[in-house]
Amino acid sequence: MTQTGWNLKHSYQLLPEHFYAKVEPTPVKAPAYAVFNGGLAAELGLPDDLKHHPELLSGNELPEGADPVAQAYAGHQFGQFTMLGDGRAVLIGEQVTNKGRRFDIQLKGSGRTPFSRRGDGRAGLAPMLREYMISEAMYGLGIPTNRTLAVTTTGEHIQREIEIPGAVLTRVSSSHLRVGTFQYAAGLGDVDALRLLADYAVQRHYPEAAGEEKRYAAFYEKVVEQQAALIAQWQLVGFIHGVMNTDNMSISGETFDYGPCAFMDVYHPETVFSSIDAKGRYAYQNQPPIGQWNLARLAESLIPILDEEEDAALETAQEILGRYGSYYQKHWVNGMREKLGFLTEENQDEALMDDLLDMMKKQEADYTNTFRALTLDRPEELPMWNSVAFSSWYDQWKKRLERQDQPLDLAFAKMKQANPAIIPRNHRVEEALEAVIQNDDYSVMENLMEQLKNPYEYSAAQEPYAQPPEPSDLPYRTYCGT
Repeated sequence: MTQTGWNLKHSYQLLPEHFYAKVEPTPVKAPAYAVFNGGLAAELGLPDDLKHHPELLSGNELPEGADPVAQAYAGHQFGQFTMLGDGRAVLIGEQVTNKGRRFDIQLKGSGRTPFSRRGDGRAGLAPMLREYMISEAMYGLGIPTNRTLAVTTTGEHIQREIEIPGAVLTRVSSSHLRVGTFQYAAGLGDVDALRLLADYAVQRHYPEAAGEEKRYAAFYEKVVEQQAALIAQWQLVGFIHGVMNTDNMSISGETFDYGPCAFMDVYHPETVFSSIDAKGRYAYQNQPPIGQWNLARLAESLIPILDEEEDAALETAQEILGRYGSYYQKHWVNGMREKLGFLTEENQDEALMDDLLDMMKKQEADYTNTFRALTLDRPEELPMWNSVAFSSWYDQWKKRLERQDQPLDLAFAKMKQANPAIIPRNHRVEEALEAVIQNDDYSVMENLMEQLKNPYEYSAAQEPYAQPPEPSDLPYRTYCGT
């Protein structure tokens, strides 16, 4: 029988003490679950009765074996370097499952820490529910991500622009090691501490690099490829992270920190949702190059341990970072081939991809529903259906599928696995949040999340959730929630 129970370990605390601060969560008035993710709890091997004990995921009480700490890190935030740390979160431990997998369990919104600066250390209910919805939707899409075990209401209000209900989110992640963690270590000027951190990251995420002659170079290359693959997956589903600061880039290659994120409806490469991204630094089209920029900051941090000679270390870092573009292009092109049903490779494939995207932009086509219509072979649903350019493209695409010497059904089945029927549409997310905040009605969110569990199902129940929002002259804006 599978044993259930807390099995918290604390390998992160084996690092030097300047990587964290011991801190207890601040108790709340009246903890109650807004969301409890029972399926994830079972995967983690947590006690069956945890669903009846919100006090354990609010900070009022701590699970057996917990040793809470706030982690220290740094980061380039919109290009500006800052020393940071968990200002409203504590890591209570690392749950080790029966299969030996290790997951950080973090309480977000659990009160002030030594890194809070002027913040109150708390979180609002709506932003935490938003993180729950988007992170679980990403999991359903098959994209590496941290997840949400619970959102716990506090029975208290917090002050932002207005007074809002408070909440604590329980985040589950492969780890909370970030590019910014390495920037913090490098900023200390302590090469031994930097080396210990790198060894820890290798052991935890990339043990295959440990046996390499130049293990830190091997580690860096693994991170580069993982990030290229992750960002390609974002682009393929129209996801916009919104705040790609270096402290929000996970070393493990998971999508991390769901603040002002959103999914694109109409295809515009310049799309920005975040209210604080006034210059479009983190626009959809900028995500791949920003990924490389962030990885360059990681390279700078690793220079002291990549090679004893600084010139050799710089050359190694530049060589590895230079491969980011090819890694990204490989993952994006392969993913786009799947979205278009290509089971083989042909030289003109990328031209077909580019031509389609160009038409989508000019015709202001919905990103997700364009590929959905092609998957269902219902091109008449597309806004460019009557154009000469699209007719020519569609004929070329159909001939391309026929040249594969495979049944067309196989190509369309492949497309169904690559093109989601639904995404967490922004208007649907807002509708769910409004129902909770205004009417204490969780049914709208629950119905949405039930459909997002398998976004590739193409069921009749998903049809209403595939509908784009009504046209609006006002741009959709998201907020970071801090």
